[in-house]
Amino acid sequence: MVQEVAEVAGQAHSAVAAEYRGLSAGDMDSLRVQARDAGVYVRVVKNTLAKRAVEGTEFECMSEDFQGPLVLAFSQEDPGSAARVLKSFAKEHDKLVVKMLAVGGEKYPGSEIDRLATLPTYDEAISRLMATMRAPVQKLATTFNEVPGKLVRTVSAVKDAK
Repeated sequence: MVQEVAEVAGQAHSAVAAEYRGLSAGDMDSLRVQARDAGVYVRVVKNTLAKRAVEGTEFECMSEDFQGPLVLAFSQEDPGSAARVLKSFAKEHDKLVVKMLAVGGEKYPGSEIDRLATLPTYDEAISRLMATMRAPVQKLATTFNEVPGKLVRTVSAVKDAK
C-alpha cells in the first residue's frame, strides 16, 4: 500500500488531506466514486504509512501534520481537481473537514482550498490563453473594417442630405 501511494504521490500535481471522522461507509463510497470520475486518487491510509509514502515527494511537507483519521486525495489530471471534489463533497457532508493541502512542495492550511479549487483545468486555461491571444487581432480587424464603413455611412448621409 505504501508503494502504491508513493507512486501516485510521485506523479500527482497536488494533494489534499481531510478529516473524515463521522462519515459513514456509504458516504465514503460516494466520495470515492466522485473522485474516480474526476481523476482523483483517494485513499485512507494510516498516518505512519502515509508518512512513509510521501517521503521523497513534494508532499513530504504534509507529513508532520498527519494526525487523526485522514483521507488523502491526489490530483492526477490538474492541480485543482482534488480540491474541487473535496470542496463539493464537504458542502453536502459537514463532517468532512479539509485540514491541509500541498502544491509544488508548499503546504497550505485547509482554508486555502477555495483558491486551489478555482484553478482552471488544462482545457479552460488553453481556452483563456487563446481568447487573450485572439483579442488584439480581432480588435485590429474591427478597427480596419470600421474606416471604410464610416466612409460609406458619411457618403450616405451626404447623399440623403442633398
